[in-house]
Amino acid sequence: MPESPIRKLVPYAEKAKKEGKKVYHLNIGQPDIETPQVALDAVKNFSSQVVEYSHSAGFESYRKGLASYYQSLGMDVNFDELMVTTGGSEALLFALNSCLDSGDEVIIPEPFYANYNGFSTSAGITVKPISTSINNGFALPPIDEFEKLITSKTKAILICNPGNPTGYLYSKDELETLRDIVKKYDLFLFADEVYREFCYDGNKHLSILNLDGLEDNAVVIDSTSKRYSMCGIRVGCIVSKNKEVISTALKFAQARLSPPTFGQVAGEAALLTPKSYFDDVINEYVSRRDLLVDGLNKIEGVICPKPKGAFYAIAELPVDNAEKFAQWLLEEFDFNNETLMVAPAAGFYSTKGEGYNQVRIAYVLNQESLQNAINCLEEALKLYPGRI
Repeated sequence: MPESPIRKLVPYAEKAKKEGKKVYHLNIGQPDIETPQVALDAVKNFSSQVVEYSHSAGFESYRKGLASYYQSLGMDVNFDELMVTTGGSEALLFALNSCLDSGDEVIIPEPFYANYNGFSTSAGITVKPISTSINNGFALPPIDEFEKLITSKTKAILICNPGNPTGYLYSKDELETLRDIVKKYDLFLFADEVYREFCYDGNKHLSILNLDGLEDNAVVIDSTSKRYSMCGIRVGCIVSKNKEVISTALKFAQARLSPPTFGQVAGEAALLTPKSYFDDVINEYVSRRDLLVDGLNKIEGVICPKPKGAFYAIAELPVDNAEKFAQWLLEEFDFNNETLMVAPAAGFYSTKGEGYNQVRIAYVLNQESLQNAINCLEEALKLYPGRI
């Protein structure tokens, strides 16, 4: 199993804190946004005297609530076409294991969420990366680039929309291009859509479940973690109109018995979160994004495209090796007794040698902390011995 580029430097951060340094954590997508009160209250007011197993697919009331949520977004989804999982991570693991066999291949535009490598490894699946470039904001490559990678072992394409780690938001044309590819070669299209609420500058999210003709091919991965800022509740779901996919995934779900009860209690209540909550959160993320990206691009030698969604950005730094730089930030550097922690982007690529001078930054801290982190980074780049 590969190490997590997001968490592997944690011991260095812990040591820095013990030495009295303040560390700004921009390495992990743990928002400081408050969890909706309606979800917290539901857990506090849980009245049953027994915390029981749920159905392996999740409580029926929660599944019906989720179906109504998807229907409100124009997706024709019934409650028996989705299954509650222990986070979006389990949803993707179940999807991969249900739709692909050991030795099969999945095409993923890179950079991609680092754990896709780990999920694929644990399922015995080979990742075939397709490169995107920071120079055009990580846009989808031409269709012929996909077709060059398709073999008899290719069974699926996986995207994250909006993207982690890039914040890239797929256009309708790009999604229709993917639809045409998967139908032509009879592939599955997996879409990790856990950031769908977080789209900026007037852009709208389009789910693969909104596309006609993908009923047998589309599998959506979803989660409560980022939508409601309750990462620790560990509840997600897998959604597909393909009944065979859901019935196969249910076998894996039965083997792990049931998703967490309190997570489902919070998740079901969170469906009642008022629109005003998301309006405020999106406005805050836009302000943070603009502060971060504008601040980074003012630093000499730094390149950072402006994301259209999620709350991540990839920045290219004038350094010899981003992982060495990230470790140096924690071990040897401080500015006014402060430093920052970033995620080296090489771990978000499958192709060796790619992303070696890039980092992923999560703008999940308040604006004052973000500005302090930017100041630290600017000073660090002046002092780092491996600057290029």
